[in-house]
Amino acid sequence: MTAPAADRAPAPAPGHAPAQVHVARFRSARRIPAALTALALLGVAGLFLYDLAAVRAGRPGMQWRRELADQLARQTPADPWVLVAAGVLAVAGALLLFLAVTPGLRRILPMRPPDTQAGVRAGLERKAAALVLRDRAMEVSGVHSARVAVRRSRVAVRAQSHFRELDDVRADLEEALTVGIGELGLAHPPQPRVRVTRAPVGKR
Repeated sequence: MTAPAADRAPAPAPGHAPAQVHVARFRSARRIPAALTALALLGVAGLFLYDLAAVRAGRPGMQWRRELADQLARQTPADPWVLVAAGVLAVAGALLLFLAVTPGLRRILPMRPPDTQAGVRAGLERKAAALVLRDRAMEVSGVHSARVAVRRSRVAVRAQSHFRELDDVRADLEEALTVGIGELGLAHPPQPRVRVTRAPVGKR
Protein backbone atom coordinates (compact mmCIF):
# COMPACT_ATOMS: atom_id res chain seq x y z
CA MET A 1 0.00 0.00 0.00
CA THR A 2 1.45 3.34 -1.02
CA ALA A 3 1.37 6.45 1.11
CA PRO A 4 -0.48 9.57 -0.04
CA ALA A 5 1.51 11.96 -2.19
CA ALA A 6 1.28 14.67 0.46
CA ASP A 7 3.21 12.48 2.92
CA ARG A 8 6.15 11.83 0.62
CA ALA A 9 9.31 13.90 0.56
CA PRO A 10 9.51 15.90 -2.67
CA ALA A 11 11.91 14.52 -5.23
CA PRO A 12 14.80 16.80 -6.19
CA ALA A 13 14.76 18.43 -9.58
CA PRO A 14 17.39 17.11 -11.98
CA GLY A 15 20.63 19.08 -11.77
CA HIS A 16 19.67 20.82 -8.54
CA ALA A 17 20.44 20.05 -4.92
CA PRO A 18 17.38 18.81 -2.97
CA ALA A 19 15.76 20.97 -0.36
CA GLN A 20 16.80 20.29 3.21
CA VAL A 21 14.45 18.28 5.40
CA HIS A 22 14.49 18.52 9.18
CA VAL A 23 15.78 15.12 10.27
CA ALA A 24 17.43 14.58 13.64
CA ARG A 25 21.01 13.35 13.64
CA PHE A 26 21.85 9.89 14.90
CA ARG A 27 22.82 9.89 18.56
CA SER A 28 25.51 7.70 20.03
CA ALA A 29 24.57 5.41 22.90
CA ARG A 30 27.85 6.34 24.66
CA ARG A 31 27.96 2.93 26.31
CA ILE A 32 31.66 3.04 27.24
CA PRO A 33 31.59 6.44 29.06
CA ALA A 34 28.33 5.49 30.76
CA ALA A 35 29.71 2.11 31.86
CA LEU A 36 32.96 3.62 33.19
CA THR A 37 31.09 6.32 35.09
CA ALA A 38 28.67 3.78 36.55
CA LEU A 39 31.51 1.48 37.61
CA ALA A 40 33.41 4.34 39.27
CA LEU A 41 30.34 5.52 41.16
CA LEU A 42 29.48 1.95 42.13
CA GLY A 43 33.00 1.37 43.48
CA VAL A 44 33.04 4.57 45.53
CA ALA A 45 29.54 3.94 46.86
CA GLY A 46 30.46 0.36 47.71
CA LEU A 47 33.52 1.44 49.71
CA PHE A 48 31.56 3.99 51.73
CA LEU A 49 28.72 1.52 52.29
CA TYR A 50 31.13 -1.15 53.52
CA ASP A 51 32.85 1.34 55.84
CA LEU A 52 29.50 2.53 57.19
CA ALA A 53 28.39 -1.04 57.84
CA ALA A 54 31.70 -1.80 59.58
CA VAL A 55 31.32 1.23 61.88
CA ARG A 56 27.73 0.27 62.68
CA ALA A 57 28.97 -3.22 63.57
CA GLY A 58 31.39 -1.78 66.11
CA ARG A 59 34.55 -2.08 64.03
CA PRO A 60 36.91 0.84 63.35
CA GLY A 61 36.46 2.70 60.10
CA MET A 62 38.91 2.44 57.24
CA GLN A 63 42.19 4.27 57.73
CA TRP A 64 41.93 6.17 54.44
CA ARG A 65 38.52 7.55 55.33
CA ARG A 66 39.71 8.78 58.72
CA GLU A 67 42.74 10.41 57.14
CA LEU A 68 40.55 11.99 54.46
CA ALA A 69 38.19 13.35 57.10
CA ASP A 70 41.11 14.80 59.04
CA GLN A 71 42.56 16.41 55.91
CA LEU A 72 39.21 17.94 54.98
CA ALA A 73 38.87 19.31 58.51
CA ARG A 74 42.29 21.00 58.37
CA GLN A 75 42.44 22.19 54.77
CA THR A 76 40.66 25.21 53.28
CA PRO A 77 39.29 25.71 49.73
CA ALA A 78 42.28 27.96 48.97
CA ASP A 79 44.83 25.15 49.39
CA PRO A 80 46.57 24.07 46.15
CA TRP A 81 45.61 20.40 46.25
CA VAL A 82 41.98 21.30 46.88
CA LEU A 83 42.00 23.61 43.86
CA VAL A 84 43.65 20.94 41.71
CA ALA A 85 41.11 18.31 42.75
CA ALA A 86 38.25 20.73 42.10
CA GLY A 87 39.66 21.54 38.67
CA VAL A 88 39.96 17.85 37.76
CA LEU A 89 36.38 17.20 38.87
CA ALA A 90 35.14 20.24 36.96
CA VAL A 91 36.87 19.10 33.76
CA ALA A 92 35.50 15.58 34.16
CA GLY A 93 31.99 16.95 34.75
CA ALA A 94 32.23 19.25 31.72
CA LEU A 95 33.39 16.32 29.58
CA LEU A 96 30.50 14.15 30.71
CA LEU A 97 28.05 17.01 30.10
CA PHE A 98 29.50 17.53 26.62
CA LEU A 99 29.12 13.83 25.81
CA ALA A 100 25.54 13.93 27.10
CA VAL A 101 24.34 16.84 24.95
CA THR A 102 26.21 16.13 21.70
CA PRO A 103 24.73 13.63 19.23
CA GLY A 104 27.95 11.85 18.32
CA LEU A 105 28.11 9.43 15.38
CA ARG A 106 29.50 12.17 13.14
CA ARG A 107 30.51 9.60 10.53
CA ILE A 108 26.84 8.88 9.72
CA LEU A 109 24.86 11.37 7.64
CA PRO A 110 21.06 11.24 8.06
CA MET A 111 19.10 10.57 4.88
CA ARG A 112 15.76 11.95 3.69
CA PRO A 113 12.88 9.68 4.70
CA PRO A 114 10.82 8.52 1.68
CA ASP A 115 7.71 8.73 3.83
CA THR A 116 7.51 11.16 6.74
CA GLN A 117 4.80 9.05 8.42
CA ALA A 118 6.61 5.71 8.25
CA GLY A 119 8.94 6.38 11.17
CA VAL A 120 11.88 4.77 9.38
CA ARG A 121 15.34 6.35 9.62
CA ALA A 122 18.31 5.74 7.37
CA GLY A 123 21.89 6.95 7.37
CA LEU A 124 24.87 6.93 5.05
CA GLU A 125 28.49 6.75 6.18
CA ARG A 126 30.71 9.58 5.05
CA LYS A 127 33.29 7.21 3.56
CA ALA A 128 30.63 5.53 1.42
CA ALA A 129 29.32 8.91 0.26
CA ALA A 130 32.87 10.02 -0.56
CA LEU A 131 33.47 6.88 -2.66
CA VAL A 132 30.25 7.43 -4.62
CA LEU A 133 31.06 11.08 -5.29
CA ARG A 134 34.64 10.24 -6.22
CA ASP A 135 33.39 7.77 -8.84
CA ARG A 136 31.07 10.48 -10.13
CA ALA A 137 33.98 12.95 -10.30
CA MET A 138 36.18 10.48 -12.19
CA GLU A 139 33.50 10.24 -14.90
CA VAL A 140 34.00 13.90 -15.79
CA SER A 141 36.05 14.37 -18.94
CA GLY A 142 39.53 15.66 -18.21
CA VAL A 143 39.74 14.49 -14.58
CA HIS A 144 42.90 12.46 -13.99
CA SER A 145 42.52 11.95 -10.22
CA ALA A 146 40.22 13.17 -7.48
CA ARG A 147 40.10 13.25 -3.69
CA VAL A 148 36.76 13.69 -1.96
CA ALA A 149 36.13 14.48 1.72
CA VAL A 150 32.51 14.59 2.87
CA ARG A 151 31.66 16.75 5.86
CA ARG A 152 28.38 17.87 7.38
CA SER A 153 27.94 21.08 5.39
CA ARG A 154 30.28 20.70 2.43
CA VAL A 155 32.03 18.27 0.15
CA ALA A 156 35.66 19.16 -0.46
CA VAL A 157 36.94 17.91 -3.82
CA ARG A 158 40.50 18.21 -5.05
CA ALA A 159 40.93 17.09 -8.62
CA GLN A 160 43.74 17.04 -11.13
CA SER A 161 43.13 17.49 -14.83
CA HIS A 162 45.46 16.30 -17.59
CA PHE A 163 43.66 18.06 -20.46
CA ARG A 164 40.88 20.60 -21.10
CA GLU A 165 40.65 24.04 -19.57
CA LEU A 166 40.57 24.03 -15.77
CA ASP A 167 37.52 26.28 -15.61
CA ASP A 168 35.57 23.92 -17.87
CA VAL A 169 36.58 20.91 -15.80
CA ARG A 170 35.61 22.72 -12.60
CA ALA A 171 32.20 23.68 -13.97
CA ASP A 172 31.50 20.11 -15.10
CA LEU A 173 32.67 18.77 -11.76
CA GLU A 174 30.40 21.10 -9.81
CA GLU A 175 27.42 20.09 -11.94
CA ALA A 176 28.18 16.38 -11.66
CA LEU A 177 28.70 16.60 -7.91
CA THR A 178 25.50 18.56 -7.41
CA VAL A 179 23.57 15.82 -9.18
CA GLY A 180 25.48 13.13 -7.28
CA ILE A 181 24.79 14.75 -3.91
CA GLY A 182 21.10 14.97 -4.78
CA GLU A 183 21.03 11.27 -5.66
CA LEU A 184 22.48 10.35 -2.25
CA GLY A 185 19.19 11.36 -0.65
CA LEU A 186 20.73 13.19 2.31
CA ALA A 187 18.49 15.16 4.63
CA HIS A 188 21.01 18.01 4.78
CA PRO A 189 22.76 18.06 1.39
CA PRO A 190 26.30 19.47 1.68
CA GLN A 191 27.57 22.02 -0.79
CA PRO A 192 30.41 21.04 -3.13
CA ARG A 193 33.69 22.93 -2.94
CA VAL A 194 35.79 22.06 -5.97
CA ARG A 195 39.47 22.76 -6.55
CA VAL A 196 41.05 21.74 -9.84
CA THR A 197 44.76 21.83 -10.61
CA ARG A 198 46.84 20.71 -13.54
CA ALA A 199 48.29 17.21 -13.20
CA PRO A 200 52.09 16.93 -13.28
CA VAL A 201 53.56 16.24 -16.69
CA GLY A 202 54.82 12.81 -15.70
CA LYS A 203 51.32 11.71 -14.57
CA ARG A 204 49.40 12.79 -17.65
